[in-house]
Amino acid sequence: MKNKISEIFGRKMILNTLLLSALALIAVSCDKDDSVSMAEAETSDLAELKRGRAQAAPAPEEASIAAIAIKAGFTELVEALAYVDSELDAGLVDLFLNGTDQYTVFAPTNDAFTALYGVLGIDEISDLPAELVLDVLLYHVTDGRRAANSVVPPVRSRSITTLLGKEFSVDSNGGITAIGSTAKIGPANISASNGIIHVIDAVLLPIVVE
Repeated sequence: MKNKISEIFGRKMILNTLLLSALALIAVSCDKDDSVSMAEAETSDLAELKRGRAQAAPAPEEASIAAIAIKAGFTELVEALAYVDSELDAGLVDLFLNGTDQYTVFAPTNDAFTALYGVLGIDEISDLPAELVLDVLLYHVTDGRRAANSVVPPVRSRSITTLLGKEFSVDSNGGITAIGSTAKIGPANISASNGIIHVIDAVLLPIVVE
């Protein structure tokens, strides 16, 4: 399985490099006003995250993790869960929709998935093997109800062990360094009946792209 995953992502390393280069050129070409707006937004997100880090876990809400994801429009994430269930009978949708066990989910936005599809040269999540998608999804979840105060460290990086059995680290600014990618947390501390959601801006990859 590791060979299959490495082969899939390894073939796309050049595309990944080209994409990053293109993004860098786009960033340079942005006007001053856009740059200021982005900086202000990042400052606001960081301030909110640090406030959340200083607080205890929010009380459970009535809606479940999956119900919140569906209502909030995390369509790509929900489709990934449904795809894995249909192919592997993994039971992930039911787990996060109706389950009572507590989990912390690092939820990629639709834009995060779209960026990944562009790197891989695919159109949708079902273009990837279901086994691979399952590994990626499990890499975004950890046991327990972990608010920002137990995820984002005050100083040194903190390791998060996922349901896949592999770790990623989080720094004091909410930056995530995964095995094969990086991401940023924000917003955080979205409370559900069966856990907490932290939104992230990239899909975490559980392998190193070589």
